[in-house]
Amino acid sequence: MINISKISAKVVADSITKDGKRITSIVAVIPRIVLAELNTHRALSKNSASSRAIPFAKMCDMVVNEPFIPMLFQKTHKGMQGTEQFTEVSDIAQCINMWLDARDKAVASAKELDNFGVTKQLCNRILEPFMYHTVLLTATEWQNFIALRAHKDAEVHIQDFAYKVIDVLNASTPNVLNEGEWHIPFGDNILISGLEGLEANTTKTIKIATARCARVSYNNFEGKDDYEADVKLHDQLLESGHMSPFEHCAQATSGDTISGNFVGYVQYRKMFLGENRTDSRLTIKN
Repeated sequence: MINISKISAKVVADSITKDGKRITSIVAVIPRIVLAELNTHRALSKNSASSRAIPFAKMCDMVVNEPFIPMLFQKTHKGMQGTEQFTEVSDIAQCINMWLDARDKAVASAKELDNFGVTKQLCNRILEPFMYHTVLLTATEWQNFIALRAHKDAEVHIQDFAYKVIDVLNASTPNVLNEGEWHIPFGDNILISGLEGLEANTTKTIKIATARCARVSYNNFEGKDDYEADVKLHDQLLESGHMSPFEHCAQATSGDTISGNFVGYVQYRKMFLGENRTDSRLTIKN
């Protein structure tokens, strides 16, 4: 098998205020093995494909037909980052064959569990080391991520992704927003007619976009232009308190307003009273 990396970064919304505060939403494809490292960056709002949501048969198909294979195979080393890798073609081919053999064994074991009736939530976990992973990222502060990950000491796969983030951010021209206007991921592909007034259109577009941010959980964030289903999903998420998809749409402000993890924008999530749930089962001791 030819090892073709699927690591990618695609800008799906890019905005900037009159005060120069930029916010960018990126759909990322990364190896599942570096998700934990990505999740350490708290300035990035994230919605991520879920091994609990994706059907087992689809997960199997992904790792069989488009598996993650390491970009390079480093030799045994001390510490976190190696400096020497296998370079001989025959050695690399042998490493790839051993990696894919491990993939095949994982698939076989996962299928045994699935055939026995075990939930996909567990069967899919066995396949994770061999899969690519889709994540929606939105941030006003990309500098720290880039400084740490687009660096020779970073793990090679997240390093490769970080350099791709630099490329797409530098190539993208943000849309200028006036105060009160909205940054809406996937908004350019949402066409609504029949509503009265700009405000009504904007409100519905935000709801539709929020639902599509949530759909990245099962790799279907583009949606099927069933806007009423999108609005219904938005309302269900709000009622159940699943608020992470509400972190990607944001309203431009003036100055250095801080809202959640954004600067210069009010996060849609922060516009709902009680967006951070409480639970009476937790006791507070003085």
